[in-house]
Amino acid sequence: MDVDEPAIRVRGLRKAYGDNVAVGGVDLEVSHGEVFALLGPNGAGKTTTVEILEGYRRRDDGEVRVLGVDPAVAQGRRGTGDPVAKRWRERVGIVLQGTGEFDELTVGEVVRHFARFYPRPDDPATVVERVGLAEKAAARTHTLSGGQKRRLDVALGIIGRPELLFLDEPTTGFDPEARREFWQLIRDLQAGGTTILLTTHYLEEAEALADRVGVIAKGRLIAVDTPRSLGRRDSALATVSWRTPDGGWERTRSATPTAVVADLAARFSGEVPGLTVTRPTLEDVYLEMIGGAA
Repeated sequence: MDVDEPAIRVRGLRKAYGDNVAVGGVDLEVSHGEVFALLGPNGAGKTTTVEILEGYRRRDDGEVRVLGVDPAVAQGRRGTGDPVAKRWRERVGIVLQGTGEFDELTVGEVVRHFARFYPRPDDPATVVERVGLAEKAAARTHTLSGGQKRRLDVALGIIGRPELLFLDEPTTGFDPEARREFWQLIRDLQAGGTTILLTTHYLEEAEALADRVGVIAKGRLIAVDTPRSLGRRDSALATVSWRTPDGGWERTRSATPTAVVADLAARFSGEVPGLTVTRPTLEDVYLEMIGGAA
C-alpha cells in the first residue's frame, strides 16, 4: 500500500448516456483509513460514480486511481491471470444492492464459498457473527428477511479482509437497533485500517460514521467537508425558542445563543419554559444544497 497516494483519486471524471450527462467533471480524493460518505438524490450521478470506481462501469473521460490502479483496467483483465489486476480485486470489497440468489445454500455455506476467492480470508463463522447472522448460519438464504439478506451482502463484502470497502446503501431494510449494530461494525473495520466509501440516504448514518461527506447533484460534486462543517453548519446561527407567559411561542436566531439563554433566565427568574436551542442539522444543510443545485 502506497500511503503517499490517496486510496481513491479522481480527476475530471465524466460519463454520459447519450445526451444525458450523468457525471460532469468530478474531482475527489479519499485518504487511507477514512470513512467517506457520498450523498445525493436519486439520479444525481452517485451510483454511476461509485460503479466507475469499482470498475463495473467505464468512464468517458477523466483519471481514476483506486489503490493505485485504474479499476477499469483491473476489472477488464478479470480471468486473464494478470497478477496486478487479481491482487487489486482481492484488496477491494464491494457490497452491492444485491449479490445474487443462493436459495438452496445456507448462510454459512455461502460465506464459506466466497471465502475461497481470497488468499487470506477472514474466518467465515466470525464474519457471520459480526454481521449478526450467527443464529441463521444454518438457515437457507431464501428464508431470510430483507434485512437479514442485506447482512449477508455485507458479510460477503468483508470476508476477504479488504483494504478498501464500497458500501452501497448497506443498511437498507435494517431496523434501528440493527442499524446501530452495523455502525459499530463499520467503526471496527475503520479501526483495523479499512478505508470505506459509503453511500446512504440516512443522513444520521453519514453523520455518525463519516470523517467527511461529499454531496453530488446533477452530476457534479458540489461540496466536500466534515459532517459538522458542511455548508458552514458549525458557524450557522442558532435558533432559540421558548414559551411566553400567554402560552404562545417566541424564537430568535443568534450567533451567541448562550447570551440569549442567560437573558431569558434572568427575565423568567430561573427556568425558561419550553426552552430549545438548535442549529441546522446535516439534513437541513443537505436539502438546501441539493435544492439550490436543482
